[in-house]
Amino acid sequence: MSVVRILFSYIIFPGFIFTALVGLLLTWIDRKVTARIHWRVGPPWYQPYADFLKLLLKETIIPEGSSKVLFLLGPIIGLVAMSILAVMLFSMNLNPGNTFVGDLIVMIYLLALPPLGIMIGGSASKNPLASVGVSREMTQYFAYELPFLITIAGIILKAGGSIRFGDIILAQKASGPFLYSISGVIGAIVILLSAQAKLGFVPFDIPEAEQEIMAGPYIEYSGVALAMYKLVRAMMLFLLPLFLISVLWGGLGDWWAILKFLLIIVLIVLIKNTNPRIRIDQSLRFFWLGIGILSVVGLVLAVYGL
Repeated sequence: MSVVRILFSYIIFPGFIFTALVGLLLTWIDRKVTARIHWRVGPPWYQPYADFLKLLLKETIIPEGSSKVLFLLGPIIGLVAMSILAVMLFSMNLNPGNTFVGDLIVMIYLLALPPLGIMIGGSASKNPLASVGVSREMTQYFAYELPFLITIAGIILKAGGSIRFGDIILAQKASGPFLYSISGVIGAIVILLSAQAKLGFVPFDIPEAEQEIMAGPYIEYSGVALAMYKLVRAMMLFLLPLFLISVLWGGLGDWWAILKFLLIIVLIVLIKNTNPRIRIDQSLRFFWLGIGILSVVGLVLAVYGL
């Protein structure tokens, strides 16, 4: 029975199927809000599902001379990682005692796997434009990951030094959300902007920059493989706001979490639609000199309990 329960968790709820369905719905919200900002009507609610099914019915073409295994492994890595992350996020929010030492570090690694999958798949395609996109993806990953990790270190300090995800949630239930402090506000800004970059949304869509390098790492992808990449991004759009709420805004234990989640989604979409794409060197300076310094300030404030 336990095996059946585990399979249900990872495959249906809250794992792959549930996260994928909600993630695709969120991409519709993104497209609908974007359309209204542009004074357009926007697509119907079922459009993301129709687009996904259409890609599943198309042929997956593997470029000549590429590594077939690595080319197909790229999107699979992100898909598996997000499914596992969904199970961990929900199970540890609903039952904070169901935690283990270092599970927060595991979650950080899982969030790092989708960019890694993009790098592996794009490199395997042997396309010059894909290589440029992979180079940008790798450079930007090192840019936003540093302030992200510094912020996580501050959150660990506020939780009493624990690297158990459940302890972070319990600490907020005992003394209030970390967001209601100066260092918490700084941490939320850093994680929100890092999430924007992890999603590859404007202004940080530099790796795929369609007007410059024709989708970058994704240029050779089609059919099921491309559908998987798009699904991974949709799942991340669902899970990254949940992660932010969990580590800074009290967790998912009440109905207010839905309003918090929608607020973060709106902020992500607004940032996407009100900023131009920046260059990769500008992204580096922004995350290392701007957001990086801000995250260090937040860490220092967390040390002093502010």
